[in-house]
Amino acid sequence: MRILLVEDDRMLGAATQQSLRDAAHAVDWVLDGESALTAVKSTPYEAMLLDLGLPKRDGLSVLQALRQGGNNLPVIIVTARDGVDDRIRGLDLGADDYLIKPFESGELLARLRAVARRKGGQGQPVLSNGSLSLDPTTREASVDSDAGTTSARLSAREYALLHALLLRPGAILSRSELEERIYGWNEEVESNAVEFLIHGIRKKLGQTSIKNVRGVGWMVDREGPALPGPQAERQPD
Repeated sequence: MRILLVEDDRMLGAATQQSLRDAAHAVDWVLDGESALTAVKSTPYEAMLLDLGLPKRDGLSVLQALRQGGNNLPVIIVTARDGVDDRIRGLDLGADDYLIKPFESGELLARLRAVARRKGGQGQPVLSNGSLSLDPTTREASVDSDAGTTSARLSAREYALLHALLLRPGAILSRSELEERIYGWNEEVESNAVEFLIHGIRKKLGQTSIKNVRGVGWMVDREGPALPGPQAERQPD
């Protein structure tokens, strides 16, 4: 997921950003409310982690501006304000979840996975198109083929790429759309990075696990029958 972290505490922000990156998320971090609103205008985020006590513009004001502007970006409020009235107000203004500081990184990651499932219309924790499945808790992918079921653990960025595709099976994502979901600000992106990651996934799961649409981008099939096995003849890129 491409996540916007809005946190003015530099120590907590750095720790949260690293924890999210370790879990295969692309993370951009801003320190104030005005910068958060500017960032969402230019970057297609999949979730926002929003502190409330921010400089320049309070977190609740940021949330209210998003919702009044018709922006349905999933927002998890992450704050030390633990009063019931604060939680009620945040949720009523349009927050998708509310997490009290201090928190365990595992709980934050679980809440992000839940938000991603709801956004994608998925009820089950495992993403699947019928033949290709991805477990966000273990980063393990599996594919049902004529030869049986093949499973493999993916690297962080392989996982991020396949996760983006499986959230929208049948939709073609371009190189730039995939890069936006894999890399955050100031992370160097090699010119062939997407192809390199797709090659790695195909090597583990089979050449037809991800399909290329020449000149447009890449996709995974909608729900369908089992795929040819990993040793199937290589498909043209």
